[in-house]
Amino acid sequence: MSKIQLIATSAFGIEAVVGKELKKLGYADQMVENGRVTFFGDEAAICRTNLWLRCADRVLIKMGEFKALTYDELFEGTKALPWEQWIPADAEFPVEGKSIDSKLFSVPDCQAIVKKAVVEKMKKKYKKDWFEETGPRYRIEVALLKDVVALTIDTSGAGLHKRGYRKLVSGAPLKETLASALLLISWWKPDRALIDPFCGSGTIPVEAAMIGLNMAPGMKREFAAESWPNISKNLWQDARKEAHDLLKKDVELRIHGSDIDEEVMSLARYHAREAGVDKYVHLQRMPVSDIKSRYKYGFIICNPPYGERLGENKDVERLYREMGTVFKSFDTWSYYIITSHPEFEKLFGRRADKKRKLYNGRLLCNYYQFFGPPPKKELTNDK
Repeated sequence: MSKIQLIATSAFGIEAVVGKELKKLGYADQMVENGRVTFFGDEAAICRTNLWLRCADRVLIKMGEFKALTYDELFEGTKALPWEQWIPADAEFPVEGKSIDSKLFSVPDCQAIVKKAVVEKMKKKYKKDWFEETGPRYRIEVALLKDVVALTIDTSGAGLHKRGYRKLVSGAPLKETLASALLLISWWKPDRALIDPFCGSGTIPVEAAMIGLNMAPGMKREFAAESWPNISKNLWQDARKEAHDLLKKDVELRIHGSDIDEEVMSLARYHAREAGVDKYVHLQRMPVSDIKSRYKYGFIICNPPYGERLGENKDVERLYREMGTVFKSFDTWSYYIITSHPEFEKLFGRRADKKRKLYNGRLLCNYYQFFGPPPKKELTNDK
């Protein structure tokens, strides 16, 4: 199998989490940058990373990188790359693009030139002048940043946050990839109790259950590269068999999700069923003031309302004060709370032990981390 340079893209702030996921999968030769982790693998790596990465947005093949100040340089640099090694004669190969702080700022023009250059390269390989593009999809992206061109092919298709279980959504749902990142950043382990008192449509509890079961997040969906002739069907079958074999079913998980809104709780139950984890999570309608647990130690991980909409701020501030009061009764637990509200710590009544900047969509947030004491050895039965 050949050595391929790949890129796992991610939201800003969770690149290191994606890097750790890749190392766990065996891909330690990597470089972590803003919004992406570049790593090396073979064709099997394309299958395994698409199936297993919980926090990445996409897996891309890096075709090349070069500087371009003129459209001629963009054309020649693109044409020099080995497109024919990946793209078959019948492939559909749309070109998408973006340009930031670059002399070549017209994205439509850059897309058209890259498309033309790829066609010219393929003409030489396939000895034909017209490509009908009726076959498998190879989405090309041209990204310019400070005059440096990066050209990639997308192996994922739909973003990796689309696990296949969330077919119905509430107003402003938390992306599955970010929910997993919140869990992986925390010190939560599947043998510890977990409460999400603002679970909405259930994303954090469902993702936690998938982690607890060691369920590959991509098991229930398909990927663009599955239809590519370049990658053997056997590699995909082997990767899916590996994911199936590593699934843990005989585990006890203490994952609780609640919300005051019965409508979103019905969505949460539906999503848990679709994900195949409904037996492992307990979901019920409940205001935050009523949350409780019989476990001595555990984690509260949540994404409460932010108060971004007009007129909601006072209600949210009351809610944060209430959270501060309620969470005090969980004095041996750890709390992890994401919000964009600048006065959260003041309203909550406690300074976080650690903060981390994360983006929820385009919204800059802080992930506030409050560490509880480690479980005492003599109380290990009360984890």
